[in-house]
Amino acid sequence: MRLKATAIVLAFLTTAGASADIDKALETFDEQPDVATATGFFDELLKEEFIDEQVRFPIGTPPDSLQQQVWYWAAEWFYDKQQYEKAEAYALKALPKYHPSNPEKADCLNTLGCIYVRLSDFKQAASYARQSVEIEMQGGNHDRISSSLNTLAGIYMAGYQAKEAEDIILQALAHAEQADNPGRKAIILGMASEIYHTLGNDEKALSYAEQAIELEKQLNRPQKLLIRLSQKGSALLGLHRYEEAEAIYRQIAPQLKQMGDYHSYAIALNHLGMSLLCQERQQQAIPYYREAADLFSRMGDLYNEIHSHRGLYESYWELNPDSAKIELDRFDLLKDSLYTHSTAEALSRYNAEFSNDVLQQENKEVRQAHRRTIILGTVLLLLIAVGAWLAILYSRRRWQRQMQELIKEVEKTLSNSSLKREDSAKELPLKGVGGSEESFLMRVIEAVNEAMPQGNFGVEQIAAELGMSVQTFRRRLFDAAGESPKSFIQAIQMERAVKLLSEKPDLSISQVANLCGFDEASSFGHTFRRIYGCSPSEYKKTR
Repeated sequence: MRLKATAIVLAFLTTAGASADIDKALETFDEQPDVATATGFFDELLKEEFIDEQVRFPIGTPPDSLQQQVWYWAAEWFYDKQQYEKAEAYALKALPKYHPSNPEKADCLNTLGCIYVRLSDFKQAASYARQSVEIEMQGGNHDRISSSLNTLAGIYMAGYQAKEAEDIILQALAHAEQADNPGRKAIILGMASEIYHTLGNDEKALSYAEQAIELEKQLNRPQKLLIRLSQKGSALLGLHRYEEAEAIYRQIAPQLKQMGDYHSYAIALNHLGMSLLCQERQQQAIPYYREAADLFSRMGDLYNEIHSHRGLYESYWELNPDSAKIELDRFDLLKDSLYTHSTAEALSRYNAEFSNDVLQQENKEVRQAHRRTIILGTVLLLLIAVGAWLAILYSRRRWQRQMQELIKEVEKTLSNSSLKREDSAKELPLKGVGGSEESFLMRVIEAVNEAMPQGNFGVEQIAAELGMSVQTFRRRLFDAAGESPKSFIQAIQMERAVKLLSEKPDLSISQVANLCGFDEASSFGHTFRRIYGCSPSEYKKTR
């Protein structure tokens, strides 16, 4: 077990090392919050491929606006890296920078709700998530409403308020249906599965999980599919189908670890331990519970660490009574620190206040205050807003022109009769850096198109396919095309999208999106519109 623990520590150290440049950029910004340092921070996020495009701020952008954006995205970054205390600190710094009428404030509140769930502070989590729901309800966007309700339902479930969570998740499902967003619906179906598992209705939990799995397969989202499979495994455990559950967790656990999703990996270890324990294979269950407990302890996730120590206690019960007593003491200590009377009381109060009628009730005084603030603020912010709009418009049009030229370069390379597949294979080896610029570009296009349906066409994967280091690949592609790998890959996606929309009109927009490597049709539509000035559906009608 010592070797395994060492490997886990090394993995966490690697993640911390990857964050060093982000930490440095944030430190520089905090010392001098200006346009240059804010841009530098977002450049680091782009380098890590955490965001999809460059972020540029107009000269004269107020420090408060810069701090709002930088600190919010810092919170998102650290939450993604499972550094929850850092995420909390930056989200709390960002929150006061939002104007009360700014709908983006709901995003920050929602993020705080998720952070406090990971930190097992359900009182704070429920407070922030509920505020997010109220803002989204006023906005009326069904997709965003369903997302915020999903977060709130998860908090109630984690706080052992599963019946109340059921009411909330059913509202979330209703809004998701109206939003017609399959990706969001899959996530909410997964949460519904977890809630009904907690309620002991595992037949219903299994049904929701299987619906979510089918959606994830259609959307071609491998990582999210693993989470849905884990939720199916929980339902199978509840139905006493232990061998089926064990098979699922043995399948998904190593994949989650390989992806670096240590939180989901640790949860899978807990469930694998349970499936073994229920088959009276206590000795085999112990190492899985132990590794999960160590991971949750490092993350500060008391809620899930409790379940690990309970599993260890039950596994040791007949094998080693002394070890069982140690685990029971640890379980009791964590339980007492987590589920205090004040936490339970706070959740009950939020439940009493929360209902669909309350969330939809129009608060006249709040609306009037918002109107006054907007009217007064408009006069002060008009010049800045116009300047920012012009700068953004110019930046977007320049980027649009660059992408359109790059797409033409891809089309030209593909149509060049001297670079057909068989000739390019002769001119440029499948591995290595030899060959002309044109043959190199052709091989890049081929590699991306081959990997696109599976979603494995990131810069690292394509560089590896060509037998190059990432640095060599970036330099070689920039010399050949004058653009970054990320832009060139996106141009290949769009060239393929236009061809599919033109030549295969029977394909739906979602199918075209998936074939072009997009997880969600909405993301595909957004990118397509930014480049071509119209939606994929509108483009399709003109063909």
